Amino acid sequence: MIKMTKWRTLVLATIGFNFSFLIWFSFAPFTGPMAEEFGLSVTEIGILASAAIWLAPFGRILTGWLSDRWGAPTVFAIVLAYVGVFSMASAFAQSYSVFFVTRLIVATAGITFVIGIQHVSEWFDEEHLGTAEGIYAGVGNAGAAGGALILPRVFGEGWSGPLFESNWRAAFFYTGIVSILLAIVYYTIGEAAKSEQRRQATAESATLKQWLHTATRYGTVVLALAYVMSFGLELSMNGWLATYYREGFNTENLVLASTFAATFSVAAGLLRPFGGYVSDLLARKEKNILPVFTGRYREQWTFVSLCFIVLAMIGMTLAGLSGQVMLAVAAGFVVGMGCAFAEGAIFAQVPAMFPNSSGSVAGVVGGVGTVGGIVYPLVYAAPVMPSLHTGYSVVAATMIPIVLLCAWVFQPHVAERATEDGFVAASAGSTVAGEPSDD
Repeated sequence: MIKMTKWRTLVLATIGFNFSFLIWFSFAPFTGPMAEEFGLSVTEIGILASAAIWLAPFGRILTGWLSDRWGAPTVFAIVLAYVGVFSMASAFAQSYSVFFVTRLIVATAGITFVIGIQHVSEWFDEEHLGTAEGIYAGVGNAGAAGGALILPRVFGEGWSGPLFESNWRAAFFYTGIVSILLAIVYYTIGEAAKSEQRRQATAESATLKQWLHTATRYGTVVLALAYVMSFGLELSMNGWLATYYREGFNTENLVLASTFAATFSVAAGLLRPFGGYVSDLLARKEKNILPVFTGRYREQWTFVSLCFIVLAMIGMTLAGLSGQVMLAVAAGFVVGMGCAFAEGAIFAQVPAMFPNSSGSVAGVVGGVGTVGGIVYPLVYAAPVMPSLHTGYSVVAATMIPIVLLCAWVFQPHVAERATEDGFVAASAGSTVAGEPSDD
C-alpha cells in the first residue's frame, strides 16, 4: 500500500476534486445539442445551469461535518461512486424530467470541495495552509475548464459510438465510469490525517452542538457570504458562459464558444493558489496593504479581492455592450482572476481560524457560497433584462452589501473576536479553534 505524505494527499485530493468539477459541469459544453433534443429555451438552459447548484448548499454543509466525523477518504469515495452511477444513468434518459433529476444528483459532485479542503487541512501546518488549499482548489476548479476544452473535442458533434449516437450521452456515460474508478482509488489509498492524534481531535470536535456554535460565529458567516460573491459567481459563470458567448454574440460554433468560456475557468482555477499564497505571505511578514484593518493581514487581502470582483463584473457588462466578443472574453478572464484571488484568500482564512473544525466551517462557507451559483444564472437569463450583457452589473450591485458587511467584521476590534462572538449566543463549554469559549 502507498505510504501517504502531505504532498501525496494533496495530489490525491486535487485529482479527485478536479474530476468532480469536470463531471459537475460536463453538461455546459453540450447545452446546444441537449436544448435541441429536449426543446429547451435560453431561459430553460439558465434554469438547468442554476439547477446544477441546487443541492450543493446542504450537501456541502453535511459532508463538511461528516468529513470531520468519518474522515475524508470514506466520504469522498461515497460521493464519487454514486455520482458516477447517476452520470451513467443520465446518458440513457429518454424524457427531460428523468434527465433533469439524474443530472441534479450528478451535480452534487460539487460537494467534494469541502471534503478535500478538510483532508488537506489535516495534513498541512498553518503557515502553508493558504498555499496548499489554493493549489488544491485552484487546480481542482480548473476541471471545469478541462471539461469545456476536452469533452467537446473527445465527444465531437459527429460522435457515433457503439452505445450512443448523441455526443453528450457518450460523455456522461464514460465520465461516470471514470468517477467510479476514482472512488475506489481514493478509498483504497487515502489516509484521513497525518497522525492518529490529529484524527481523534477532529472527530471529537465534530458534534452537532459544536457545529452550531462555529456555524454562527461572525468569522464563519462573513466568509460564507464573501464566498457567495466569489465561488458562487464562479459556479454561475462555469454553467452560463458557453451559452452567453454563443447567444450573445451569435457564435454558432460549439467548440469555439466552449473555448471562450474555458478562459474564465482557467483564470478562476489556476490563479487561485496565488490568492492563498498572498494571504500566507502577508500573514507571515505581518505586512499591511490597506490603511484600514491594521494588523488583520489576511482580512485586508480578502477585502481587496472582493472589491476587485465588483469592478470586474461592471467591466463585463461594458465589454459585452461593446459588441466585441474578444473584449468580452478578456473581461471574463479578469472576472475569473478576481474570483481566484478572493477564493484563495477566503480558504486561507478558514482552516487558520478553525483548525480543529475545518471541515465543518468549510462546509458552511462552501455550502452557503454555492447559493450564488443558483441565483446568478437566473439573473443572467432573466427575460426582463434589456440584453444578455446587463445581468453582470445587476449581480455586481447585489454584492455591495456583502462587501460592506466584510468591512465591519474585518475591523480589528471585531475581527479579533470573530471566532468567539456570533449571531447566536455561545453555550457553555463551546469551543472555537480548539480553545474553551469565554463567552
